Amino acid sequence: MSANDHLMSDRPRVLALDLEGTLISNAISQIPRPGLRAFLEWAAATFERLVLFTAVRPSRARAILQLLAAEGAAPPWLATLEIIDWSGTRKDLRHVPHIDHWRQVWLLDDIERYVVPDQRECWIPILPFDSPYPDDDAGLEAARGLMVGRLSQTPTPGLTATPCPFKKG
Repeated sequence: MSANDHLMSDRPRVLALDLEGTLISNAISQIPRPGLRAFLEWAAATFERLVLFTAVRPSRARAILQLLAAEGAAPPWLATLEIIDWSGTRKDLRHVPHIDHWRQVWLLDDIERYVVPDQRECWIPILPFDSPYPDDDAGLEAARGLMVGRLSQTPTPGLTATPCPFKKG
């Protein structure tokens, strides 16, 4: 593998999305976060793939995605979004199929304890969407801004790498 191959492998291709507290309130009330549809449309245009990486049971998560799409809170394709099958206490990005390296995946999640410590550089933190679920919540817009900034710093072949702001050390 050449130095350029390594740099290209670090460019994020997949955005893994948490569900509860990130895209919606929770699996019970299922209130869509303000700006959800626009955020998902931006993300789909920015990343090669989107996947759902949630602690919610896959069957329940699928029903929520279908409802969000049916109600127009999200694009229709959300109903068939790939759901990562995993278990444990951390969202290990190596569970995402069809990638060369876990660094090709970014995880958008409101709960830090789900992040594998060695994969923290790929975590996109977002403030939780909590009660009273304000209509002017800008969490998704802030996360988008963070990702745009990080994407502009992502190494490309022939350029010097810029350290990730969340990488330890």
